[in-house]
Amino acid sequence: MSSVLSDRMSAAPGFDPLALRRAARWRAAEVVFWVLPVLAYFAFPDDLALLSQIAITALLAISLDLILGFAGVISLGQAAFFGIGAYVAALLAQHGWGDPLLGLAAAAALSALAGFVSSFLVLRGSDLTRLLVTLGIGLMLFVAANQMTSITGGLDGLQGLAIGPLLGHFAFGLYGRVAYIYSVLVLFALFWLARRLMHSPFGLSLRALRQNPQRMPALGVAVHARLIAVYTLGALYAGVAGALLTQTTQFVSVDVFSFTRSAELLLMLVFGGAATLYGAMLGAIVFMLVHNLLSGMNPQYWQFWMGLALIAVVLFARGGLMGGLRAIAARLRLRG
Repeated sequence: MSSVLSDRMSAAPGFDPLALRRAARWRAAEVVFWVLPVLAYFAFPDDLALLSQIAITALLAISLDLILGFAGVISLGQAAFFGIGAYVAALLAQHGWGDPLLGLAAAAALSALAGFVSSFLVLRGSDLTRLLVTLGIGLMLFVAANQMTSITGGLDGLQGLAIGPLLGHFAFGLYGRVAYIYSVLVLFALFWLARRLMHSPFGLSLRALRQNPQRMPALGVAVHARLIAVYTLGALYAGVAGALLTQTTQFVSVDVFSFTRSAELLLMLVFGGAATLYGAMLGAIVFMLVHNLLSGMNPQYWQFWMGLALIAVVLFARGGLMGGLRAIAARLRLRG
């Protein structure tokens, strides 16, 4: 199917397969980016819990970037799949199935299934309809989880979950070393997969679909099938992020379904820059660090300063932080 799509896309004006291959090559800046988590492990040994949360949030931001940034499907319901993944891992651990990789796989499978089933409802309407439907699904799951206290623990959550050692040897200790390495490795593996997909004919078709949805059916592209596929993939990524949060904190509550989490995720994507993957992660990293810093300095008004920073980015950095960095790099190349 990919070869057929590639042939059809190559016949379209402006398509350059060599440019697609060049874009798929790893660059020095990308290598530097992925060296930073290794350096952070040694530079900030007392902040590994926060760094683990940042890695998990970055993975959640990628899940929304796949749906909104690349496919143009606006959503305020990623917290729904995040919460499903979190509770799948928690309930498995509560019933004696605490192996981290098993919980991760189960969370991925059930979140993807939920994404696939809900996609037929979400993708039927326009942007406003999709926004309201995804918001409604998230709110329904939050209320349902809050009422099913015998299963979810309600607002008190499920505490003291018995998460087994990773690969049978590496236990999640108090200092968060294993949790951090585990989170970063899962983040890198799923980022690598998303990067490969977005630099393939499938990813190219998503970009073209976002820019010109009326033209894609004329090229023989199954538009609805591709939207379902990427929506399901985004749900899978969000579910894995939720499972990681449960396993690394050994706690989960209905807060994982909250609307605030979905709204903040959308802010992170706008802040960092959509349709870049790195922009999604950069937005999550900066948002989490600034949130941690400002809430520590002024817990009551941190949102004011965060909103001010967001307005500044939107006004002066087209394409978010990632767009701003690319503009600076382009100017430096011209001067050089």
